[in-house]
Amino acid sequence: MPEPGRERFTGDAPSAAVIGGGVAGLAAATALAERGVRVTLYEQGESLGGRLAGWPVRLGDGSSATMSRGFHAFFRQYYNLRGLLRRTDPALSMLTSLPDYPLLHRNGMADGFARVPRTPPWSALGFVALSPSFGLRDLAAMNPREALPLLDVRVPEVYERFDGVGAEDFLRRIGFPEAARHLAFEVFSRSFFADPRELSAAELLLMFHIYFLGSSEGLLFDVPREPFPQALWEPLGGHLRGLGAQVRTGTPVHRVRPATGGDLTVETEGAVDRHQAVVLALDTQGLRHVVGASEQLGDASWRAGVESLRTAPPFLVSRLWLDRPVREDRPGFLGTSGFDGLDNISVLDRWEGESARWAARTGGSVVELHAYAVDGGTEREKVQRRMLDRLNEIYPETAAARIVDVRHEWRDDCPVFSVGGYRHRPAVRTPHPRVTLAGDMVRTGLPVALMERAATSGFLAANALLAGWGIRGQVLWTVPRAGRSRVLRTLAGRFAAP
Repeated sequence: MPEPGRERFTGDAPSAAVIGGGVAGLAAATALAERGVRVTLYEQGESLGGRLAGWPVRLGDGSSATMSRGFHAFFRQYYNLRGLLRRTDPALSMLTSLPDYPLLHRNGMADGFARVPRTPPWSALGFVALSPSFGLRDLAAMNPREALPLLDVRVPEVYERFDGVGAEDFLRRIGFPEAARHLAFEVFSRSFFADPRELSAAELLLMFHIYFLGSSEGLLFDVPREPFPQALWEPLGGHLRGLGAQVRTGTPVHRVRPATGGDLTVETEGAVDRHQAVVLALDTQGLRHVVGASEQLGDASWRAGVESLRTAPPFLVSRLWLDRPVREDRPGFLGTSGFDGLDNISVLDRWEGESARWAARTGGSVVELHAYAVDGGTEREKVQRRMLDRLNEIYPETAAARIVDVRHEWRDDCPVFSVGGYRHRPAVRTPHPRVTLAGDMVRTGLPVALMERAATSGFLAANALLAGWGIRGQVLWTVPRAGRSRVLRTLAGRFAAP
């Protein structure tokens, strides 16, 4: 719950700068503008959305399309992100559900989550019972005492206990079956853009809590019916403008300086704006750049912490427009493991309207490949060719297709959640009372991850500023901050290994 206060400003209201137009920045700007704050949203890109932005491209056949960094799963536990999107679409009609989260290993083992019960604790038990990667011998070989922390994940205590442990080491310690590690764990860990050997066990435990024992939504998810700009960000930008906010795309911020009277100045190319508060809702590289250039902002310890932040290894998104369809029985999304670094395949024309219209007009298909945590020393063209080869291996009908157009997007701007990294991640509040942080690398003290962490931190950043002005902020929703079952919590507390 937010701190108590008035519902909104009436009359003169302070001015706030939100720097960064991704999920976190849009959440912060929305919460502030809805309460009467005079908001200016600065985004260096030409469109909103941050790492979920899109941009127009002209294909080899002369048609236009929207390129982006590709597939993102909007899980049902993303309560605060969904609340943000409901501002412009109360029924969330811009999202459509996919029937399953199928997984495929190169050894032929396959799994999915559509049949898994969604009510805890049957969700976790159902996954074990139904998964081909768990056998009776595997269950008998597990170390139940070491596994008990899975039953009572508490935030932020889970980071205090397990952030110094590698996720893969933790799974070995509890005797998690090797087949399940390869089939399920690798897919999930790489969704954090991390090498499975380097992911923090705390993040793994948190993920288990969010999707299995902390919620009743399971691992089913939705995807946008149209490209990100049209479905999500252009309507939300219009909502902000309707609230009186200024939305300045194509406007990178160079520096933030404390000014007289407690105000702050925001320096852009050829302009200096004065505000009463600032939300830094930037990605890791952007935050390091702005804080590094803002010599008077914060104290030495805080600035050193921001400077120490690092990003995950590079990843590749390849989108191919093919001259023939992918076989009808192929899933719209497939998580893959053991295929030389290929992490998933999406057949976009199964759910995205723009791609579906192109496929209907041409008789082709639009396919997207993701490769996370790529070795930085690997030649990029070799990776791109290898991903195409793996697509042809998994979906052989694509081998005969002519590529009408292909776009390869390489990025290395995602936060890294490595072993022992939690203590270096900044919190929402900063040493300056009128400067807050938001983003998926920010510590929130709540059980959230990925896009939901970005949205939640954005609302928290706005709430912190609003509380200082005596205005009541946004109510936030999450899965429980501790295990839902009293019996399981007691069991974990009494018998878990020290």
